[in-house]
Amino acid sequence: MSRPQASPRYRLPLPGRALVAAWRQGYGLAELRRDLLAGLTIGIVAVPLSMALAIATGVPPQHGLYTAIVAGAIIALTGGSRFNVSGPTAAFVVILFPIVASHGIGGLLIATLMAGLILVALGLARLGNLIQFVPYPVVLGFTAGIAVVIALLQLPDFLGLADVELGDSTLHNLAAIIRALPGVAPAELGVGLVTLASLILWPRLKLPIPAPLVGLAVGTLAALAMVPLGVEIDTIASRFSWEFQGQSGSGIPPFAPALLLPWRLPGPDGLPLRVDFALIRELLGPALAIAMLAAIESLLCAVVADGLTRTRHDPNAELIGQGLGNLAVPFFGGITATAALARTATNIRSGAVSPLAAVVHALVVLLAVVALAGVLGRVPMAALAALLFVIAWHMSEARHFVHTLKSAPASDVAILVICFGLTVIIDMVLAVAVGMGLAAALFIRRMAELTQTRRLDTDDSEQARDLPRQVALYDVKGPLFFGAAEKALASLRVVDPEVRVVMVDMRDVPSLDATAIVALQSLVEELRTQRVGLVFIGLPARMVMKLKRAGLRREAGRLAMVAHQAQAVRLASRWLAEPDN
Repeated sequence: MSRPQASPRYRLPLPGRALVAAWRQGYGLAELRRDLLAGLTIGIVAVPLSMALAIATGVPPQHGLYTAIVAGAIIALTGGSRFNVSGPTAAFVVILFPIVASHGIGGLLIATLMAGLILVALGLARLGNLIQFVPYPVVLGFTAGIAVVIALLQLPDFLGLADVELGDSTLHNLAAIIRALPGVAPAELGVGLVTLASLILWPRLKLPIPAPLVGLAVGTLAALAMVPLGVEIDTIASRFSWEFQGQSGSGIPPFAPALLLPWRLPGPDGLPLRVDFALIRELLGPALAIAMLAAIESLLCAVVADGLTRTRHDPNAELIGQGLGNLAVPFFGGITATAALARTATNIRSGAVSPLAAVVHALVVLLAVVALAGVLGRVPMAALAALLFVIAWHMSEARHFVHTLKSAPASDVAILVICFGLTVIIDMVLAVAVGMGLAAALFIRRMAELTQTRRLDTDDSEQARDLPRQVALYDVKGPLFFGAAEKALASLRVVDPEVRVVMVDMRDVPSLDATAIVALQSLVEELRTQRVGLVFIGLPARMVMKLKRAGLRREAGRLAMVAHQAQAVRLASRWLAEPDN
């Protein structure tokens, strides 16, 4: 006698699934060597990117480096993707920049902490697979919009414009930049153009040295060459200063990230934040936006990595890893982190085989902070702006954007353009909300169009050929839900006066929601007043139970639910033979 199968139980997603999977597959010295080389490569790439993205966010560059060090290591060790490399990313600039402007760096770190809690909750709730329900036009629209905003924010540094107060409004920023254009500094522009040319041309040589490193090196040398001419170029060291345990300096502090309390860092007025319910309530919306974007970006990155390596990631474990990284990093001065597609692709191309490559990348960044802080401080701001121009260009996916405009259905094009415009003009959160709402509405309309009801005539259907004239047979195809139920069932109310029994073939109805049940109740009542019987054919047991719970039960001569048409015909014939009919 076989044992009854146990019902499936909830399994807690465990952090570190990717690391365990790599270890079980077999890990030796050869794999370690590949991870070391890959980690060294992406670590070199991550140093300039982390500084540039932190500055674009509105915080000193060391906070981006701390993010790559702390969050990069923690997420690699606890996440669900073997190849994802996490750190500060360009996608977050449009969300984080307004938070810094309104609440200071202290507010940003608290929002990051809250987002980490949300990400862990999403992973524990096993919501990682929901990423597949975000339509491509929505993702492409807001990422292209983010790219435009990032590029706009870099114009003051690239052009050497002084006294440009940037805020969280794109139109305000554009107007401020236009007003400042007469003050373009030729030397700053020259450094930016030289760096930009290097970043564009160097990859064509297909040499192993990363283009960001070469571009910033060329820009730095160009700035140093102008010093004997008496031309001062704005650099990280001239723009930023630091204080640490009684010591102070300019540029980047040459220390490893130290433990601190995020709420002790300054708010928008330069004073430590006062953490209360009002502040948490103000930061809850930004924290939700951070968590949603982190989930989308990290899981999309993991999907791309799976396609390149023919592996499979654990989406729920990845969300937990991302959450743990963002929970920890604010206590070391780091900003929001998520998986970075460019660094992940570089990691894979460099031969990585496990998450240890991302850990090595974090150690390389740490070494650069401790040993090369003085050198990093000489990097010109115009050169970093040029690097962010290139990042924004790649992020925009201009070719895919134009191709989608030309080839996609009109509804998808409308969603793409609306998401893009709202991201640029207002903000990304509204753009995603509106885009998802429009996509859902269009999907509902398409599904409603698929649901059809028709009466089967004796001339064109064998099913209706032998039925009495007093019996009408209808066929319903498609889901009965709030968008389609009323329209699909409306035709059942218009019956021939001779008809005394209506049979409805429901075998092709895969689902039934509350709106459809209410519509069916209304139909039953209406046919009852007309003394017309109703027989449902082929409803699955689960739908029969739904109708019974709603009060629709078998009623002699008026309502029945049967499995096959032959049963329905016999039942209809018996009802017609009764005197009441």
